[in-house]
Amino acid sequence: MAKFIGLTDPLYDYITSVSLRESPVLGRLRAETATMPRAQMQIAPDQGAFMQMLVRLTGARNCLEVGVFTGYSALAVALVLPDDGHLTACDISVEYTAIARRYWHEAGVDKKIDLRIGPALKTLDVLISEDRTGTYDFAFIDADKASYDGYYERALKLLRPGGLVAVDNMLWGGSVVDAAKSDPDIAAIRALNKKVGADTRVDVSLLPVGDGLLLARKRA
Repeated sequence: MAKFIGLTDPLYDYITSVSLRESPVLGRLRAETATMPRAQMQIAPDQGAFMQMLVRLTGARNCLEVGVFTGYSALAVALVLPDDGHLTACDISVEYTAIARRYWHEAGVDKKIDLRIGPALKTLDVLISEDRTGTYDFAFIDADKASYDGYYERALKLLRPGGLVAVDNMLWGGSVVDAAKSDPDIAAIRALNKKVGADTRVDVSLLPVGDGLLLARKRA
């Protein structure tokens, strides 16, 4: 049996037919975003479902997101949080997050989401200064790649022991193993993969989910 399976369109459709339980509001948000020029920034629905599973498995009540875009990942997480759950969402775009707010309201989860507009590094520093260190259960990072190391370090501070951080785009379309690629984004991704792989503060797993999802569980 082959070690790896090539993910063809029919096979992907089969996988989602078995395991994807996308709510109607998530489906509508995904469809609207697909018409936009930067639609590729949105995570795939199977990744959203996987993140929901992670939130449930960790028993997360307090979550963090860096990079919101039109709000699909935030909505997926908020939908599975308990009634008293909370998601702090960081982004710099008023335009894109206006779409997110509309769908969060439609889904009835807007009160669970604290959207903070501004540079995420500054927002995370504010959270740390507010003595919220060690209070988050789950963090998702999907924003500008040059700042990934800074986001990772701050997320670790904010996570409780046993908390989980998920970092998106960590295979960058396969370019992580292409020696001819050396732009700043891929350099930042390679550096973080190397760093987290050797980081004794966490347990780590790099998965071929979406464009590569790096999971790091904060050790006690």
